[in-house]
Amino acid sequence: MKQYIDQNKDRFLNELLDLLRIPSISANSEHKGDLIRCAEAVKKSLLEAGADLAEIHETEGHPIVYGEKMIDPSFPTVLVYGHYDVQPADPLELWHSGPFEPVIKDGKIYARGACDDKGQFYMHVKALEVMVRNNALKTNIKFCIEGEEEIGSPNLGKFVATHHDLLKSDVVLISDTAMISMDTPSIDTGVRGLSYIEVEVTGPNRDLHSGVYGGAVANPATILAKMIASCHDENNHITIPGFYDDVIESSDAERALMAKAPYDEAEYKLDLGIDAVYGEKGYSTNERTGIRPTIEVNGIWGGYTGEGAKTVLPSKATAKISARLVPNQSSEKITAILLDYFRKIAPAGVTVKATEHHGGEPYLTPIDSKGYQAAAKAIEHTFGKAPVPVRGGGSIPICSLFEKELGVKIVFMGFGLDSDNLHSPNEKYDLFNFYKGIETIPYFHQYFAEM
Repeated sequence: MKQYIDQNKDRFLNELLDLLRIPSISANSEHKGDLIRCAEAVKKSLLEAGADLAEIHETEGHPIVYGEKMIDPSFPTVLVYGHYDVQPADPLELWHSGPFEPVIKDGKIYARGACDDKGQFYMHVKALEVMVRNNALKTNIKFCIEGEEEIGSPNLGKFVATHHDLLKSDVVLISDTAMISMDTPSIDTGVRGLSYIEVEVTGPNRDLHSGVYGGAVANPATILAKMIASCHDENNHITIPGFYDDVIESSDAERALMAKAPYDEAEYKLDLGIDAVYGEKGYSTNERTGIRPTIEVNGIWGGYTGEGAKTVLPSKATAKISARLVPNQSSEKITAILLDYFRKIAPAGVTVKATEHHGGEPYLTPIDSKGYQAAAKAIEHTFGKAPVPVRGGGSIPICSLFEKELGVKIVFMGFGLDSDNLHSPNEKYDLFNFYKGIETIPYFHQYFAEM
């Protein structure tokens, strides 16, 4: 199989580059046609890779692509999940090249979606081709590739609930996570949940002259800044009542295991261009991004933001705020807590409109499951060393949904890196990682079948 990959690696790459050229931004309605075009491209790629069936299922939002290669009903079935939608590319001026004009530089693909998640789910499409062409397929394979993951998968739940037979499987395999490094391979044992809200503070009925009215009228931008600042204390501990109520504290043994994962703080700071790490007191960087819940401001604006100076007291100020959640926290409960908090702390002189965007539940996968063991064995086979189990800091909203509806466990088998600029300008994906994923995935199917 390795020989087949080497012989076709240029074609594999060019196919991925074509997929990356499609601006499939699910958050922006003007890209609806691009998402349809991308779904069609995914369907075509599955059929060309050897799928017996590939079809597009319409939803109230963006379409879901389903594909399958059924070998034998007695074989175990692996359901591969991925998403073809991508994050908005803003701010465009910070990109070194066009976000949808992929370029190869220093062995890396630069483009929006290169790692999250087009490059990663496409490894599975090419792994299917490799196994089919080499008569090495030991499992049945199904694909569920959606177009709304980046906006919270609002329509996937209904699709899964009404297509149990279609999606029936023995394990769900997801490559939408990262490794510590290619020298230290790892497998995420879980991902955090998500609660995303928007807070709009309104004061006077129009922008005002900051000299004439400043000091006499509440400034929505100042009020919003104070409201956000009140969410944390001096130790960066979240102060919102009820936020930590359902958090299960990690044991000393689990924290000791996490501490064994390689971490170079100097390299971490150098990569990010910062001179100090920052976070909740009493926890390491890996713990802050894995086992602790957080609240972050994702965007904030109000008043004059153009070139030069304009002395105004803004009528409105707005912020987008997200919370990352850990196991046992409920996104529905936390969202309600956040909305209630911002509405209640509004001072006289302003009104607050707090609204929900989307959310998702945290998820943990057992490391003694057949799926996890197959993934670990596959990675050890191609990397030459056993992977380290770690907690992922990101969110994949559909994980708990799949387990609830289909009764199967999730296995995270990501080949990205935390430094791949996910959701940021200049997103990238190493060619080495892309090809290593295609090489490794067939061994997962082999070992899962054997187990």
